[in-house]
Amino acid sequence: MDIELIFKIAGVGIIVAVLNLLLKKAERDEQALMITLAGLIVVLTMIIGEIQELFETIRNAFGV
Repeated sequence: MDIELIFKIAGVGIIVAVLNLLLKKAERDEQALMITLAGLIVVLTMIIGEIQELFETIRNAFGV
């Protein structure tokens, strides 16, 4: 795993947290929830390649 990926995930987390806080202060809870879900989807798409590599490594380790 690359350290750059960790920094990207942290950056997305910080941006989502700030936007969530601002929207909740403006009493826009539905939009805050949507921002949080969008952030989760973005992070999952960023790490899907790493998850695939993990499964390949496990498959090779057990000879399946």
